Amino acid sequence: MRQYEANNIRNIAVVGHGGSGKTSLVEALLYRTGAIDRLGKVTDGTTVSDYDPEEVKRKSSLNLSIVPIEYSDVKINLLDAPGLFDFALGQCEAMRAADSALIVLSGKSGVTVGAKKAYQAAEKAKKSRAFFVSKMDSDHADFYKVLEQLKTEFGPSVCPLVVPYVEEHKVKCYVDLIGMKAYSYEGGHRAEVVMPDMGHRLEGLVNAISEAVAETDEELMEKYFSGEQFTMLELVRGIHKGITDGSITPVFCGSATNLEGLSLLMGAMVSMLPSAAEVAGEEAESGDDVVEVPCNEADPAVACVFKTIADPFVGKLSYVKVIAGKLTPDTELVNMTTGQPEKLGKLLLVRGKKQEEIKEVPAGDICAISKLLANTGDTLCSPKRKVTLAKSEFPAPCYSRAVVPVGKGDESKISQGMARLLEEDPTLSFTLNTETKEQILSGLGEQHLDVTVAKLKNKFGVDVKLEAPTIAYRETIRKKVKVQGKHKKQSGGHGQYGDVWIEFEPCDSEELVFAENVFGGSVPRNFFPAVEKGLQDCVKKGVLAGYPVVGLKATLVDGSYHPVDSSEMAFKTAASLAYKAGLPQASPIILEPIGSLKVQVPDDTTGDMMGELNKRRGRVLGMNSIGGGMTEIEAEVPMSEMQDFATLVRQMTQGSGSFAFEFLRYDPLPSNLEATVIANSNRLSNDQQ
Repeated sequence: MRQYEANNIRNIAVVGHGGSGKTSLVEALLYRTGAIDRLGKVTDGTTVSDYDPEEVKRKSSLNLSIVPIEYSDVKINLLDAPGLFDFALGQCEAMRAADSALIVLSGKSGVTVGAKKAYQAAEKAKKSRAFFVSKMDSDHADFYKVLEQLKTEFGPSVCPLVVPYVEEHKVKCYVDLIGMKAYSYEGGHRAEVVMPDMGHRLEGLVNAISEAVAETDEELMEKYFSGEQFTMLELVRGIHKGITDGSITPVFCGSATNLEGLSLLMGAMVSMLPSAAEVAGEEAESGDDVVEVPCNEADPAVACVFKTIADPFVGKLSYVKVIAGKLTPDTELVNMTTGQPEKLGKLLLVRGKKQEEIKEVPAGDICAISKLLANTGDTLCSPKRKVTLAKSEFPAPCYSRAVVPVGKGDESKISQGMARLLEEDPTLSFTLNTETKEQILSGLGEQHLDVTVAKLKNKFGVDVKLEAPTIAYRETIRKKVKVQGKHKKQSGGHGQYGDVWIEFEPCDSEELVFAENVFGGSVPRNFFPAVEKGLQDCVKKGVLAGYPVVGLKATLVDGSYHPVDSSEMAFKTAASLAYKAGLPQASPIILEPIGSLKVQVPDDTTGDMMGELNKRRGRVLGMNSIGGGMTEIEAEVPMSEMQDFATLVRQMTQGSGSFAFEFLRYDPLPSNLEATVIANSNRLSNDQQ
């Protein structure tokens, strides 16, 4: 593929709901432009975009794919993002590198949650937006119903530019409302046909386009009100300007399966969507100042790493968008995150899994670079121009499972493999719970973790299984007691003797509070540390279920010793005997961790969510309307009730809900649940032995 300047480059994120036809559309565009000679299918696992073994197996996009095509002397970098909510990382990466977003909808399903989320993400990232209504060849596809949904959901900026003419529930031809021509398609090739009689509908659609174009320019507005018709060139320029500034969101339609409407879509991509050169420059930090970095090839190089792939054989592969300047293998760059120089490896043009080495990459274009030290979100720039670009925001992990190795001795392999996978997926986290000794893997959902486990096995040869994480309960006491602990043992030679009286009482401290109130030297001072050490060892396990004990104060008040047989070990043992005798008498209870929850749900599911939180022993603190038809509910919920909450929110809200949950404090566990917790603790202890 030849090199293109920024004004002849389009970077387009192909986004939308899972199953809406994004990958099929990208595959069809590849085939239609001659980049491939055989049309692959998602169901067969033969598409260029879905090349990962897990994608082929699951017949769905899981990762972002970069697919460049050439059309009419323009390079179009298609960024095919997964639509499944568990793999939202791909959409975030695509939005970072793209200049505009093509939101794909199914002609049958219409405006879905995934389409709304994609639109909101593009709007937040200040990207130009366009819609493509796909699957027009399907039974029950209804373009005009989808169009009404788009207008209702996204407002008057929605402007159809290509519409189908339907007879007997079948598309006969596609009407280009700008060129005022109709086309039928056979084998992907279009043929102009006589304009169909669409009656008042055609007039209304054309007037809507003219009105939208008029609002983009004062001269065009005057011409519109004078009653003059716009020329085709004026329409294209006006729509281009409106798309670029966000006042117009065009709608196209077609069928990827039958290769219908693709030529009209690609023509619009070239003539109407903004080029890399036209997009407003990115803001960056330069010292204490904020500066703009325009897309200018003559300037010193600035680039951002928007995606990372960790391969155990090839090494790290970094996907980079060049913001300014140009990259060659000899270009000197500094990683502004680490402050260290970066030595460039091979510059690669990537199309799915295929890679082609290239000599340079100009401003506005996308490439992959092998063996960089940089991570996703890092800024690479020339030493002559040190700036730092804003990092992308990624969804926080919300679904956690404990990782259990299938084979013995694989713990270090798991950590090494996960470290590599974390490099390529910032929406994952992998931590060691020091209390439960479990390795906790967190992600965006059940599918996300299943795929991560599969990658761990396929890439790094480590087989693991996932289990529900152990809840870190605590134990404490509710009343004050005074008990004796006496250790006396006689054997050949010196015996063992230690005798203590200890008062145990509740307090507010997380750690054991040890005090002594001994008179008359009944226990020599040199044995006090041994008593405290004995108690410190004991509070690691409570007397009910073996959980750590908190809120405990122990005061050594009396005891006795033997001048020969007493030792530190004897007094340590005596203290543990006092602990085991005293705590069962002090009304011990189990404490459970409580978390602070903020969950955002559509207004119409607020009641269902409140009911669900009550079932989970939650305490609702309040509700706030946050706009966009969404309500935020604040509550406090036991962490033991939140194991499957991510799945519940996804199902209840069809993917539009989200939540944040973090530890708050410990509260007493209801007495009717203590028996279950104790039984589970005993079972886990037996399993570990």
